[in-house]
Amino acid sequence: MSTEKINQIVEEAKASFQSCQNPDELYKSKVKVLGKKGALSLVMQEMKNLSPEERPAFGQSVNEAKKSLESLYASLSEELVKQEMAQKLAQSMLDPELPGFEVKTGTYHPIELVIREMIDILSRIGFSVRLGPLIEHDDLNFTALNFPEDHPAREMQDTFYMKHDHVLRTHTSPIQVRTLRSESLPLRILAPGSVFRCDSDTTHAPNFYQVEGLWVDKKVSMAHLKGVVDFFAKSYFGDKTQTRFRPSFFPFTEPSAEVDCTCPLCAGQGCRVCSKTGWIEIGGCGLVHPNVLKMSDVDPDQWQGFAFGFGVERMAMIKYRLSDIRLFNENDLRFLEQFR
Repeated sequence: MSTEKINQIVEEAKASFQSCQNPDELYKSKVKVLGKKGALSLVMQEMKNLSPEERPAFGQSVNEAKKSLESLYASLSEELVKQEMAQKLAQSMLDPELPGFEVKTGTYHPIELVIREMIDILSRIGFSVRLGPLIEHDDLNFTALNFPEDHPAREMQDTFYMKHDHVLRTHTSPIQVRTLRSESLPLRILAPGSVFRCDSDTTHAPNFYQVEGLWVDKKVSMAHLKGVVDFFAKSYFGDKTQTRFRPSFFPFTEPSAEVDCTCPLCAGQGCRVCSKTGWIEIGGCGLVHPNVLKMSDVDPDQWQGFAFGFGVERMAMIKYRLSDIRLFNENDLRFLEQFR
């Protein structure tokens, strides 16, 4: 086959390419010439009928024709795409020069904000975070924390029981047990996380959050515990905040205490939130019970410790003056956007 045939195919293809009105037509035209069954591909099949001397020149001519058509296709395709886009813009109501719609960015949930702030405050005095599973063995959730077998907290109306002696953890204290059993002493840890109890009203929820702290060292006393809690309260609520400790009982601490602070809303003067007392409860604390240390293979004669715990929702409700704990779970943007 002569080069005249190849030139004829090229000229016809160029004319076809240039007559196309859109990218789809151009592509179909390209396939007819450069596709696997296109005109130039069929021409290449004729090479077997040529003599060995004629084949190199023939192959070169076909390759040059392909390059020429591919280059023309690329330039025409780009031009047609631009024309098509300009036509769409001209027909649409969109004005590309107008400012775009405002895109609202998200923010941390108020519970997350409070947890981060609590961790930030206590990390300044050496506490670091430890995490644990939401489903705990009954031993870690109760027994290792000195809960007797007949303790009311073990009953079904207080605890979500799973199969095989496992529960949805009722506090983050099992993290403290896990840490005592796996890490060397001394230690200062925080155990933040989600916990579960059978309780639901305007101030209680079946799923809520805690941040607990544990400090174990030699010669740790109640004075150290009071100092840490007072430091936290002043850092979180303000420098003028005062704290007081009321005797209480927890199976895992002895002595135990409830912690109150001067009401941040009325500065201790008395208001509806603090029931006119000037004080508001923020958590519980105490020295770690010797039995808890013994069950984690820690010698209570050599090591002492204290623990404290704060309910995150309660801390958030006090700080942000909220009256209903259910607001945290409703995902109402009108509520959440206030914490941006």
